Amino acid sequence: MATASWYHRDISRVVAEELLAKAGRDGCFLVRDSESVSGAYALCLLFQRHVHTYRILPDDEGLLSVQTIQGIQAKCFRTLPDLIGAYKQPNNGLVTPLLYPVLRAKQAADEDSDGEDSRGPGHTASMGPAGGSRVGTWLSPPIASRTHISQQLHQRLQEQVHSSPASDFMGFMAEYLNHHLQLDLEALRHGHPQLRHLSTALVTACRALHRQIDFTLAGLETLAKVFDPPMSPHSPTREQCSKSVHPSPQGLLTSDPDLELLLNKISTVNHLLSSLEKKVLKSLQETVSRHNLALPSVEAAPLPAAKPLAVQSFEVKMGKSQRATLTVDVEVGTVAITKRGNGSPEETIPQDKILQLIKYQSVQTKVRLVYDREPQKSLSRDFVFPSARKREAFCQLLQLMKIQHSNLDEPDLISVYIGTWNMGSTPPPRSLASWLTSRGLGHTQDETTACIPHDIYVIGTQENSLGDREWVEFLRASLKTLMAIDYRVVALQCLWSIKIVVLVKPEHERRISHVHTSSVKTGIANTLGNKGAVGISFLFNGTSFGFINCHLASGSEKTHRRNQNYSDILRSLVLGDKRLSAFDLTLRFNHLFWFGD
Repeated sequence: MATASWYHRDISRVVAEELLAKAGRDGCFLVRDSESVSGAYALCLLFQRHVHTYRILPDDEGLLSVQTIQGIQAKCFRTLPDLIGAYKQPNNGLVTPLLYPVLRAKQAADEDSDGEDSRGPGHTASMGPAGGSRVGTWLSPPIASRTHISQQLHQRLQEQVHSSPASDFMGFMAEYLNHHLQLDLEALRHGHPQLRHLSTALVTACRALHRQIDFTLAGLETLAKVFDPPMSPHSPTREQCSKSVHPSPQGLLTSDPDLELLLNKISTVNHLLSSLEKKVLKSLQETVSRHNLALPSVEAAPLPAAKPLAVQSFEVKMGKSQRATLTVDVEVGTVAITKRGNGSPEETIPQDKILQLIKYQSVQTKVRLVYDREPQKSLSRDFVFPSARKREAFCQLLQLMKIQHSNLDEPDLISVYIGTWNMGSTPPPRSLASWLTSRGLGHTQDETTACIPHDIYVIGTQENSLGDREWVEFLRASLKTLMAIDYRVVALQCLWSIKIVVLVKPEHERRISHVHTSSVKTGIANTLGNKGAVGISFLFNGTSFGFINCHLASGSEKTHRRNQNYSDILRSLVLGDKRLSAFDLTLRFNHLFWFGD
C-alpha cells in the first residue's frame, strides 16, 4: 500500500487540488488520507478543470468501498489497489475513469533527475520528453501548430457527431483529440510512430465490444460442444473452438442472410481496427511535415464562434406531378427552385423577397410560399414534402434565415429547448448528443435541423446524483462540443436531487434580467422525501418566461396526491413579478413551461 504511486499519505485537500490542477489532464487522480474520518481515504479526481472528491470508507470487516447515496449498492474491495484498479474501468459511477496517477513529490523528483523540468509527470504544458536540451528550441511554435491541428480534427469530429449513432464512442474520440493527440504528435516529431495514446483510446472505446464478443464466443463454443460426437475422447479446447468459429463456413452459414451480415460486420470491424492506426499515422505524419514548413499563427487556432450551416436540399412536388428540389442556403440567404431534369435553378428567391410561409392544416406535408417577383406583384407556389417532418425542417430553416439576415437590433423570435430526465440516481452517459439534438428513439427532429443551436436551453432533471457545479459544467461542455458555442448560465435551482438549469447564448446574456428562483417541497408533511418542484423565471427583453420542473408521486393510485402536489406548487412557488403575486402563477408570464416526472 505504501508503495502505490498514487497514494499521498498526509497531504491536505488544498495540496491535493493543487497537485491535480498542476497535472491538468482529465482523469488525473490521487488518494489521500481523509481529514475528517479516521481510517478513511479521499479519492481526488480531475475532470473538466474541477476536482471531484469521493470518500472511501472501511466497513466492519475491513472491506473498502466508495461512499454512495442511499439505496445504491456499494462495491467492496479488500485492498485499496484493488479498488483503484476497478475504478480505472469506465461506467463505474465516477465522472470519468481513473486514468493518470499523480505521483508523490519524492517520486516525481526522482524521475526528473536531469533537472530540466521540475513539474510532475502529469503536467501537459511541456509536451516533450522528460529530459533533453531540445525542449527549449522548438516548444513555442509547435504549440500553435499542434493546437491548430487538434482543433481542425475536433471540428471535423463535431461535423460527424450528429449523424453518428455511436455517441459514446465519439466521446472517447473527442477526449483523445482534446487531450492526447498532441502527445502522439510529440512522439512522431521524435521518430516514434507507435501512436500509443490512440491505441489506448481505441482499446478503451472497444472494451464493451470485447465483452460482448467474449460473451457471444462463449455461447458459440458451448453450442459447438453440444453438437460434438458423443463419447468423443478428445473434447475440443477453447482455442480449437475459437478457430472453428472465426472463419466463415461457406457451406453452413451463407444460407442465413442475418448470419452473413453478422460475419460481414465482424470482418469490417477487424479491417477498420487493423487499418485505422495506419491511416491516422499517415495523416499525422503528413500534417506534421506540412506544418513544419508553414506554421499557422496563434490567432488562427481558436474555434469559430459558431459553425456555419450547410446548404440543405428538399425533394418536393409542385402542382400535380412536377418534381423539384428546394435548396436553402441560410448563410447566403436564398431559396433556389430547381425542376427535375434541369441542371441549374429555375428561380432563386432572396430572403428579403419572401413575404409569407403558410402551412396547410388539412395537409400536413404541404406549404405555400408567397414572395415578391415584380414590383408590387407577388407570386405564390405550393410545395408538397415527403413528410411533415421535412416540411417542418424547411420552415425552421427559412425562419432562421430571416432572423440571421434581419437588420433588427434585437431579436423578435427565439428558440427554446426544454429537456426533462429522471436519471434514476445513475451518472449520465459520456455523450448527450442524441438527447440535446432530439435524435433519440422517440419523436426526433429532421437531420437538416438537428444541428441548429437553440437560443436558450432549459434542462430539468429528477433523481440527479451529480453535484450542482459538476452537472452544470457537464451540460456546458456537452453543448460546446455539439454546437461550438460557450453557453452562459442564467440560473440554477436545486431541491434535493431535483435540478433545473437555464443556459443561454452569449449574445443574449445582456438581454436577460429580473431572474428569480424558487423551490417547493411536496414530500411527507412537505418536508421529507425527494418530491417537489423547482422553478426559474426571468425577463427576455421585457417578455416574461417561467420554467417549472417537478417530481411528483408515482403510481396510478396516487392521482389525488399528485393533483394536491400540483396545487401546492402553484400556491407556494415564488416566481415572476412580485406586483402580480395576487394572480395565479399560470397567469403571471407571457410564456410558462411546466415539465418533470
